[in-house]
Amino acid sequence: MGVLRRIRRLRRRDAVLLWQALGAVVLARAHLWRGAHGDLRRLIEAHPIPDPTLPASRADLAEVAWSVRNAARLVPGATCLTQASAGQLLLARRGLATTIRLSVPAQAAAPGRLAPHAWLMAGDTIVLGGTAEDYTRHRALHDFTLPGART
Repeated sequence: MGVLRRIRRLRRRDAVLLWQALGAVVLARAHLWRGAHGDLRRLIEAHPIPDPTLPASRADLAEVAWSVRNAARLVPGATCLTQASAGQLLLARRGLATTIRLSVPAQAAAPGRLAPHAWLMAGDTIVLGGTAEDYTRHRALHDFTLPGART
């Protein structure tokens, strides 16, 4: 079944979420492809976070995670950093503070091979990037935190 046909079968709200996520994934992918990570950060950080102590609802996190994961399937090269950036942008548009955490596996898969990974975190909750079990096998390197986000 074609992608457009499957999208048309979605509930209206889910289709809107998916289209918004597709736009965010394409935007993030284009910025990262061009090497314009700073521009992407400024775009995400331009969204005001009225109350950074307000925790995101599980429903908000689940909607964004679902929509970004599915939209990323349609965008070639939509890496973990692309998806985390798109998710952070979508949640920032909702006024929710999050953190992109870059990490590396504690145990290298092969000697001399660095395999960095990006996670989208809302407080201690993993929104995008993998499971809690995967996360325990990583060491944090750097956080891209929205102003006022809890880390």
